Amino acid sequence: MNEVKTMSNFDWVIRNANVIDGTGKPPFQADLGITGDTIHAVDTLNEQQGRSVLDAAGLCIAPGFIDIHTHSDGVIFTCPTADSRVRQGVTTEITGNCGFSAAPLSGPSAEERRKELLKETDAPATWTDVASYFKQWEETGASLNHALLLGQGTIRQNIAGLEDRPLTDEEHKILIQTIEEGMRQGAVGISTGLEYTPGCYTSTDEIVSIARIAAKYDGLYATHMRDEEDGLLEAIAEAIDIGRRAEIPVQISHFKACGRANWDKQGKAIELIETARKSGVDVMADAYPYTAFSTDLTILLPTWAREGGAEAIIKRLYDPTDRMRILKELDQNVQSSTGDYSRIIIGSVQSSQNQYAVGKTAEEIAALQNEDPAATIARLIEEEKADVSFIGHGMSEENVERVLSHPQVMIGSDGSSMKPVGKTAETKPHPRSYGTFARVLGYYSRERGLFDLPTAVKKMTSMPASRVGMKDRGRIAPGMKADLTLFDPKTVIDRATFQNPHQYPTGISHVMVNGQFVIKDGKHTNARPGRVLV
Repeated sequence: MNEVKTMSNFDWVIRNANVIDGTGKPPFQADLGITGDTIHAVDTLNEQQGRSVLDAAGLCIAPGFIDIHTHSDGVIFTCPTADSRVRQGVTTEITGNCGFSAAPLSGPSAEERRKELLKETDAPATWTDVASYFKQWEETGASLNHALLLGQGTIRQNIAGLEDRPLTDEEHKILIQTIEEGMRQGAVGISTGLEYTPGCYTSTDEIVSIARIAAKYDGLYATHMRDEEDGLLEAIAEAIDIGRRAEIPVQISHFKACGRANWDKQGKAIELIETARKSGVDVMADAYPYTAFSTDLTILLPTWAREGGAEAIIKRLYDPTDRMRILKELDQNVQSSTGDYSRIIIGSVQSSQNQYAVGKTAEEIAALQNEDPAATIARLIEEEKADVSFIGHGMSEENVERVLSHPQVMIGSDGSSMKPVGKTAETKPHPRSYGTFARVLGYYSRERGLFDLPTAVKKMTSMPASRVGMKDRGRIAPGMKADLTLFDPKTVIDRATFQNPHQYPTGISHVMVNGQFVIKDGKHTNARPGRVLV
């Protein structure tokens, strides 16, 4: 126990809690005394010491969960209550992953990115740099905290569009200056999305050059690698090489082996990480607890066909020669990533004419339209102006468990803040946005016994906090910020499914952010005490 700070009253006393402190140590019984946004006591307290008291008998209390891999950069402005996140105990999101960040937005192609953000979120992106993005975020207010990675793809697109070419010397100079400015303004690192445009057109040397800048500010390098399928091992080797040359911690995003033909590479992929760590490269990973991924349908197109963005893609699909080549290579990519078209499910479309496709497999849609499945995907990309999401069932359950249980892997949802009303309700997103953390606690820890509860909580709290340099979050101890999640270890479980993803988990009773309850007795309080963390 810790010595109680002399204080006549705490704002809150949380009594009879089963404390899981985030370090991986066994649980212990204690009361928490909270004043303002800070935990001041973890000891035996009485009701008279709190202006308000919560009896947590039968519940576990853990540090608020920190989601190290999310995509709420822009949508937080249309869903500031972050319902899908806080209802599963998440109190901090790290955004700007996979090479795409809401900020910065400046340079020749910035307006194109603004249009993309507006289409995604219905909220005008009025900011230019990281500082003005943070200002707009704080003025809007949110129910959870936020930290930002600089997206290499966003910055390169701002400077040079979606072109497959090296940067000029002047463009590279601007790139370096932009990274430096973003890190000074509070970004916690950089990210790449090397399967996407323009990340796929970027050389290793260019990435090393910006990673070195982030390293100067003790930043992190997070990467959606160049290949998670046939070239998985080569992609891991590249990530490790970047970490070694730039002398920067490497975070491999949504670590997995996609496609049945590649499942046996998962063991070797883990070995590469372990060997790199022994040689002095600080490389770790995050993963979500599902056997399916989700991304844009255009990722199934060859990289050459994606150059230039949506208009250029559609133009190539209308060209008979290009189309024939695209369909052939698209079919090969489907075989590599999922194995067949029955494992590709449309998650969202923009038009009403194709709303029927949401929730159906590419194979089912092809049968309805009496067309080849590859042609179905091409047609949807054409008609939806290259803005279609899909879910791909590409991983094995055995590998998911192998990855989740590894001591260097933490939990990251790859999801975003949303709620089951409005425009979002018309989509069938991956259930990870609603269920990731409850699924780890309820299914993989309690039911499967993959790891004990303290280990599960550590993967969600102190590990990601340490990874991004948050010294006052991720643990329960005096002096730490009062980001807390209270849950019933016997009943906590995810309810979101691929068929019905817009469902909140059960068993998470209370969630506190900076000393204020955002979830109380299982209901959202509409409080928005979140902060930008720099």
